[in-house]
Amino acid sequence: MTRIAVLGAGGRIAKLAVARLLEDATNQLTLYLRNPKRLPDLPGDRVEVIEGDVLDESLLTRAVQGQDVVYANLAGTDIEAQARAVVSALRAAGTRRLIWISTLGIYDEVPGEYGKWNHRMLDGGYLETYSAAARTIEESGLDYTIIRPAWLSDIDEVDYELTQKGQPFKGTEVSRESVAALVAELVKNPASAIGASLGVNKPGTDGDKPSWY
Repeated sequence: MTRIAVLGAGGRIAKLAVARLLEDATNQLTLYLRNPKRLPDLPGDRVEVIEGDVLDESLLTRAVQGQDVVYANLAGTDIEAQARAVVSALRAAGTRRLIWISTLGIYDEVPGEYGKWNHRMLDGGYLETYSAAARTIEESGLDYTIIRPAWLSDIDEVDYELTQKGQPFKGTEVSRESVAALVAELVKNPASAIGASLGVNKPGTDGDKPSWY
């Protein structure tokens, strides 16, 4: 049995990942989110739902206690504070494995005209705060994996390739379903990609910006 806590479980990628994780009958999920009404009907025998904010460190610590993997799919202008709260809670609970969703561009790793376009779209508070949050995760001492997706689509497909930190980012877009599939794969193989920061894109989507812009 694998116990998985999903933080920000009402998010669009998170809901896709939860569906994939429930395909394995040995997985037990704790879903942590501010608005449980956003969740679909889920099997009550394998899912616990906790209504809460990740900045409530006391509640969050109890939620991650005894978990094998914590998958954080968080967002917001306070993402750096959320990262600090998650790290603090995991340390207090003695839980080590963390999968953290971030964004492309936090290392200025997106090359060419697409990189310039990405800066124009995300500078002014977004990239800066997500970069700071990623540094918090990287300096935590936890067994983390950071995921940096390209611009996200709702195409129903799993088609992705990975780049590592220090490598130029590839492609311009990727489906949310692909990111969810990567999360499920990391949960299935928790010893893989520890300490890694993975860029995720759909192969063959190189260009100056995503196809829908």
